[in-house]
Amino acid sequence: MRYGVNTHFSRERVIEKAIEYFEDLGLEITQRDDTSVCFEGGGGHVTLSTFEGDQTDVDILTEEWDAKVKEFIQRIGE
Repeated sequence: MRYGVNTHFSRERVIEKAIEYFEDLGLEITQRDDTSVCFEGGGGHVTLSTFEGDQTDVDILTEEWDAKVKEFIQRIGE
């Protein structure tokens, strides 16, 4: 499933928050750069990409982690 959200957080802060949140759930980072981070674990994955403009747009692609992605979106969304 694909999700999107706009946030007032910078892309760096969004990625930091994603790492804190998803690592606490037991997912492991499989890829990371300045604009995105990918996690795997529990039979699924989460890929988060950021795009800066007036706000930071966040695109999240997930399999098996929909409920937790929705919780994360509530934490960072405006």
